[in-house]
Amino acid sequence: MEARGSGTPEEEGAGQRDRVSLASSSSGRYGSIAGGLAKSTTPLVGDAALSTRRSYLAVAVLCYLNLLNFMDRYTIAGVLLNIQKFFDINDSTSGLLQTVFIFSFILLAPLFGYLGDRYNRKWIMIGGLSVWLVMTLCGSFVNKKYFWVLVLMRALVGTGEASYSTIAPTIIGDMFSGGRRTIAISLFYVVLPVGSGLGYIMGSTIATATGDWRWALRVCPVLGAVGVVLLVFLCPNPPRGASETRGQGVAGRSSYLEDIKYLLKNKSFVWSSLGITSMSFVTGALAFWAPTFLSRAQVAQGSRQPCVAEPCDTSDSFIFGAVTVASGIFGVGLGTLLTRGLIGRVPHVDPLICAVGMLGCIPCLLAAIFLAARSIPVTYVSRRTVIIYSQPVFTRTRLKGGSSPLLGHMTSPPCPQISDSLSAYDPGSPQWRFHSLQYSFLLCPAVAVLGGVFYLVNALYITRDKMAAQRFSEGNFISNQ
Repeated sequence: MEARGSGTPEEEGAGQRDRVSLASSSSGRYGSIAGGLAKSTTPLVGDAALSTRRSYLAVAVLCYLNLLNFMDRYTIAGVLLNIQKFFDINDSTSGLLQTVFIFSFILLAPLFGYLGDRYNRKWIMIGGLSVWLVMTLCGSFVNKKYFWVLVLMRALVGTGEASYSTIAPTIIGDMFSGGRRTIAISLFYVVLPVGSGLGYIMGSTIATATGDWRWALRVCPVLGAVGVVLLVFLCPNPPRGASETRGQGVAGRSSYLEDIKYLLKNKSFVWSSLGITSMSFVTGALAFWAPTFLSRAQVAQGSRQPCVAEPCDTSDSFIFGAVTVASGIFGVGLGTLLTRGLIGRVPHVDPLICAVGMLGCIPCLLAAIFLAARSIPVTYVSRRTVIIYSQPVFTRTRLKGGSSPLLGHMTSPPCPQISDSLSAYDPGSPQWRFHSLQYSFLLCPAVAVLGGVFYLVNALYITRDKMAAQRFSEGNFISNQ
């Protein structure tokens, strides 16, 4: 892939000696940066250093938009009961709202990554964000006879979000290096559980206040429009590799196929990707269906009447959102503290923390599934523990170069399919509708076991791959002098 600088031809020629090529034959690939240059922590764009204030303002804007990204994604889950009653649809059909979003995201994220390597990343993000916000707003006006239109809108929302989530972290990486880069990207990902939880809370609150779930979809577009304006004026478009090459950027070209082959040869990357795919299968299924599951559990207990018409009681979404925010922040902080305390003392600390997170959440996950019909508070506590265990997995894998967890979300649709198949045995029973969704969740602990194994295998390769990457990087820096 290619990245171009933004300087004049004369400036680019003068800086050619400092550039790092991404070409496959004679120069480095992603991350093949000179060790000496990597020690700099000054934010850089082009040939001039960014002011510290401007660089952190840019990170703040990008984090704000990422927060809205996840708010919008889980607002639908927060009002799913209302959506099912409004369109008169079952679990499998309503699950399409998640499935089409994830599929469009997965299919188009590589395309935006390719375009981001060659064209102005800032304007690609702005274009994608505009599509996302407009499609979310349009989806709030869909008539109950046209559910397929809402499905189409959610697919287009995935298209818009793919551009932002793919490109924004690379801009942060090119504004900082060293410890500041780690802090900035950590902040970018810390807002994920916060945004997710706020999505449940906002959806529940607005749907209850207005009596119409569609108003919940109209908040993020307004807030997002403010974010786009801030992005235009406050976010720079640094050259690829600017923070590592004194602002010059990188030059060279490698084919997309070569890049894929290179990544597939990296065993630690492959096993890490399988691990985070497993975790996101678990959290994706639970995140989208947990409020509905908790509502059905209370119906099964007899403490709540089944929802027969809008507006449905969405108080579970509000509580679940608050639990998600608090547990997510605590989980990320716990993972960071554990890593700092154990690094240098425990070999392969990152994959081991991830493996413990995956395997440790299984008892809590089983408790949340089986105790829901007896005690909702115990289920909330168990779910909170699952989130605490899962957040270090997401954070450590993403910071260490793992793949996007959306692949796992893409594989989670079997849960509503299983639920509908089981509910067909007694379709008129509210208790059986709860149990059918409950039994479908048993897939999650099984997948969590696989994820833990994947991370344990990853620990066997990660040190070797790190050393190989470091030698490759240093060798290419010497060859470019």
